Amino acid sequence: MHTTLISPDELARALAAPAQNTLLVLDCGFELTDPQAGRRHYDAGHIPDAVYVHLEDTLSGPKTGANGRHPLPDLGGFARAMAALGVGSQTQVIAYDNAGGMYAARLWWLLRAIGHDAVAVLDGGVSAWRAAGHPLTTDAPAVRQPGSLAVRDGRRPTLDYPQLRQALASNARLVLDARAPDRYRGENETLDAVGGHIPGARNRYFRDNLDAAGRFLPPAALRQAFQAHLGDRAAGQVVCQCGSGVTACHNLLAMEIAGLTGAALYPGSWSEWSAQPGAPVATGADA
Repeated sequence: MHTTLISPDELARALAAPAQNTLLVLDCGFELTDPQAGRRHYDAGHIPDAVYVHLEDTLSGPKTGANGRHPLPDLGGFARAMAALGVGSQTQVIAYDNAGGMYAARLWWLLRAIGHDAVAVLDGGVSAWRAAGHPLTTDAPAVRQPGSLAVRDGRRPTLDYPQLRQALASNARLVLDARAPDRYRGENETLDAVGGHIPGARNRYFRDNLDAAGRFLPPAALRQAFQAHLGDRAAGQVVCQCGSGVTACHNLLAMEIAGLTGAALYPGSWSEWSAQPGAPVATGADA
């Protein structure tokens, strides 16, 4: 069972194995500035038998105007959507994208949140798959029978806005912001109405989890990098956030790879925080 990452060669062998029907590959490609681009890229060529899932249709819930740009979906509804695609309790799910795992990690987190442990991200995504000499196809995936998938306690904690305000007031939590350093500083903000970051948050840009080839750094390197932010805090005191709760999951995956488990997600992230009346805002470099 793969629970964090899988290499392109490992995935190719799994797809060729006789028990392929217990494996489901999901293409999570997306672009924030062009929400239909992921589907177009999928249609132009995808990993054989991969099924496309859309960030805003399947991996997000309804927006209210105050709960962020990509609120979490109802977990029961998400489980039913996954079951409709063929995910059952014994299915190994592999998620990939075209963006260093930033969207695939959201699917990884959601499945772990409903208690489905057999989910991993394709390390390096579709670029690594092609670089390893494996083919893409434009063929439609095989029709699968619906699975049976119940929501179990996945022990993936979350905090909402009031809970995070209270935790920060008591210094009970350390916030890690996964956005690019310029957006963290409050510069070049193009996605949210207000620039800046949550006061006291530390900046851990999610792309720093990757090497030059777009693959995750080794566990020891990731652990050292995150430990530099954590200091003497336990991983369970960490809250990961980003712009809308998507790339924060990349940091949560990286922490899992590093053996630092138990961190929470702030699903609304900066897009929710900055929309709250009276929410404090900080700007400038990491403290």
